[in-house]
Amino acid sequence: MRQLTPSVEDYTIHREPFYRAVADEIDIFENAWRARLPVLLKGPTGCGKTRFVAHMAHRLGRPMVTVACHEDLSASDLLGRYLLTGDETVWVDGPLTTAVRHGAIVYLDEVVEARKDTLVVIHPLTDDRRILPIDRLATVLEAPAEFMMVVSYNPGYQSVLKELKPSTRQRFLSVDFRYPPPDIEREIVQREAGLDAERGGRLVKIGEKIRNLTDRGLEEGVSTRLLVYCGKLLAQGVEPRSACRAAFTRTLTDDRDLGRTIDEIVADYF
Repeated sequence: MRQLTPSVEDYTIHREPFYRAVADEIDIFENAWRARLPVLLKGPTGCGKTRFVAHMAHRLGRPMVTVACHEDLSASDLLGRYLLTGDETVWVDGPLTTAVRHGAIVYLDEVVEARKDTLVVIHPLTDDRRILPIDRLATVLEAPAEFMMVVSYNPGYQSVLKELKPSTRQRFLSVDFRYPPPDIEREIVQREAGLDAERGGRLVKIGEKIRNLTDRGLEEGVSTRLLVYCGKLLAQGVEPRSACRAAFTRTLTDDRDLGRTIDEIVADYF
């Protein structure tokens, strides 16, 4: 029986992802990595959590293995499974096993979406043991010093059915993410979208106004990611109100009244 592990080159980040620090998140992450401690990132959709992890992986010179968690995610999806290839049976490592073997930073995005019984497999990697038992291979992998476990979730979508158990949460250091302050968000939008300062500033102001609508039925405010998307449309020459409808109005809500309110906010700036 052969065992297959994806190449570390598949997970290497060669170009540094742009990230603008807001608080002490870089310092906390670097020291957590050196101390071999797992980290939990909490924050709304599109506020920069994934970009931050990619930036830190490049900064620390480590490959990054990302897992988009979902309700059908099984332990085998993380650890690996046997596959038939021609006349032989081959063991193929899953992303978690791959990360341990390569000493990578493994990032479980939206971890609360995964089944609770699946998350149990990460527990031995998030305490002082730092091991990964793989029952089907009758082996236990020891995580190298460079390995790091990082998970994220959006507290705004928590419910009784989708929340981290205390026994899981208390295995992590936690870092809070919010939408960046206006001056930093403007810098991000300008740089990522290739937009001039004036229009970048207008988009950020629109974003601030839309975020105030969460008390009027809007589930979540416009993300920094959507501001960048809209900025890219503007940089391509798309008419501003049309770009904002595509990025904000139609994306954020199906409610006509809320949609009209968003359009009115946009009209104040474009």
